Amino acid sequence: MFKLENIIRKNIVDLTPYSSAREEFMEDASIWLDANENPFETIVNRYPDPFQTALKMELSIIKGLQTNQIFIGNGSDEAIDLMFRAFCEPDKDKSYIFPPTYGMYEVSAKINNIETVKINLKPDFQLPDKSDFIEKIDSAGLLFICSPNNPTGNTYSLKSIKEMASAFSGIVIVDEAYIDFSSSMSAISLLNETPNLVVLNTLSKAYGLAGLRLGMAFASKEIIAIINKIKPPYNINSLSQIEGLKALKNNEVFLEQINLLKLERDLLVEALSTIPSVRKIYPSEANFILVEFDQSDKIFTLLRSQGIIIRNRTRDVKNCLRITVGTPQQNRILIKAIKEI
Repeated sequence: MFKLENIIRKNIVDLTPYSSAREEFMEDASIWLDANENPFETIVNRYPDPFQTALKMELSIIKGLQTNQIFIGNGSDEAIDLMFRAFCEPDKDKSYIFPPTYGMYEVSAKINNIETVKINLKPDFQLPDKSDFIEKIDSAGLLFICSPNNPTGNTYSLKSIKEMASAFSGIVIVDEAYIDFSSSMSAISLLNETPNLVVLNTLSKAYGLAGLRLGMAFASKEIIAIINKIKPPYNINSLSQIEGLKALKNNEVFLEQINLLKLERDLLVEALSTIPSVRKIYPSEANFILVEFDQSDKIFTLLRSQGIIIRNRTRDVKNCLRITVGTPQQNRILIKAIKEI
């Protein structure tokens, strides 16, 4: 049975968070002499909004959530790290992952001195049965589910995610970095009925803002309050907030790009399927495709020598390369190069 008060680290419960100047006074003023800032005006001489109010208001409209259910971080990686700090006692609690999956979960666990338990996916890359999952669980902590999964590209049903959450006494984190490219419904729809669920998203993929480092976590207001308690006071800079808000308000531009990339994904699969050295193309609901090749290392190396950079994932899935869906022109160049190799 999940109880939030049972998994918060005692030092976090007892923590008095840092109070920044901008938290203590959020109203308008004509003269600012409270934060030891340089008084000569530029667009960035003042500290940014520590709560990213405008961004959260826009996200609340898009996601159908309250602003107090939203955390904005320096990439999703910040949210992952903060949840380890809040909910995992070092050298005691554990994190659980379903490999092959995003490698940062295990790296962040190691940084925070948390053991990672690996529970293999089924051969078709679906989640294990609930009984097999329960056998491996012997501690609270964090459970990571990446959907669509990186590097395999497949999604998991909301039913299976809910089953995992109901069987776990810790926090279940569903990483939806690629959900905008999927036809599946977001796990955000489970938040009201699943108190131990956190859903991650990002503006790096579908919104093309990887350089801004804007990640999001959606959860109950209680979980978000704990994460906000321990975050750095000004974790999102002013320029990222401005550009992020601009992108969210121009949503239709990115929806067009998403539709084009989904079409190009299908065309890329079609073209790759005609190449004899391609053994298998895994179904994908992300903006990338996992492809098994004959002589994958050779293909990877020769493409790199031509300035075409893809990702070698043979360490995770034998003989497989991960290809991000590019522009129509980039995809044509890639296919031509692979055929020539």
